[in-house]
Formats: sequence, structure tokens, C-alpha cells
Amino acid sequence: MAEKIKKAATEASLKIAEQLRRIFYDYIVDIKEFRGQVLVVVNKEKIKEIIKYLKEEQGFNHLQDLCGVDYYPQKPRFEVVYSLFSIWRRLYIRLKVKVDEEDPEIESISDLWQSANWLERECFDMFGLRFKGHPDLKRILMPEDWEGYPLRKDYPIEGKEVWKGFREIVESGV
Repeated sequence: MAEKIKKAATEASLKIAEQLRRIFYDYIVDIKEFRGQVLVVVNKEKIKEIIKYLKEEQGFNHLQDLCGVDYYPQKPRFEVVYSLFSIWRRLYIRLKVKVDEEDPEIESISDLWQSANWLERECFDMFGLRFKGHPDLKRILMPEDWEGYPLRKDYPIEGKEVWKGFREIVESGV
């Protein structure tokens, strides 16, 4: 029984993905399904419009996650991944957007979901990805004077140097 429900949910998500392809045909790069999960690869120019459509027209009312991925040395280097869930329909859909290292900016969706505010800040803090229109894009995990982006694959494993704030604490004897 559970397998039938999962299969029906996957088929419903695939139908929604195909609707996206019809509506946003120039901006949908690919649609994939793997182990019951539906993935839509999207051009970044219309990502906010596509997500807004999924939220308002298809009932994907929960942003489960928003994260960055670094594919260094591939180009384009980065991806932003959005995991959406429709609570009332029990459907999942994942969107991936490729982002160039030379212009690591993508439209913010923080006005669609308040939770995106912190998730976008984390992507900025860890990968250096900028979210256009974000109300307060600043570091959230690392100190504000931290240099670099720790989850980039070319970031030194041991860090670049001892953070000056740590040195100040040690020297103060606290």
C-alpha cells in the first residue's frame, strides 16, 4: 500500500514538473526522477517566478531546504538547490539552479518564505553566493570579519590562518 502511495506521489510530482516545462519552456533545462524524487533543473533567470508558481498555483507551501553545492573545478561551479514540499498534497519537488563563479548571484526568495532568509544567508556565508533582493545578506555562522567561504572546495582544509578574533581571546587571557 505504501509503495502505491509513493508511486502516485512521484507521478503527480512528474506531472507538475511537465507543467513547469510547458509554462516556463525556455527556462527548464531538464527533468529527472530517481528513487521517487523529482528534480527539475532550472535556468536562474526565472527561478523566483517558478518557485512562486509552485507555491501559489501548485500548493508547495513548505520550503524544506535551500542549500549550495560546489562542483569545483567544473563550470558552472555552483548550484543552489531548493527542496519544496506540498503539505496538503504530500508531494516533493526539488529544483536545481546552476550559478557561475564569475557572477554568483541569484534572486532571493526570502519574501516568499521567511525561513529562506536564514538559508540564503548560510549559502552566502559558506559559499559566497549572493541573493539579489535579500533584506539583510550578511554572515550568519562565521564572524563578520572572516575571510573566504569555508564550504568552497578550494578553501584550505586547515583554514587560511588563525582567525584574529581567536588570537585576541587567547592574548587577553580569558
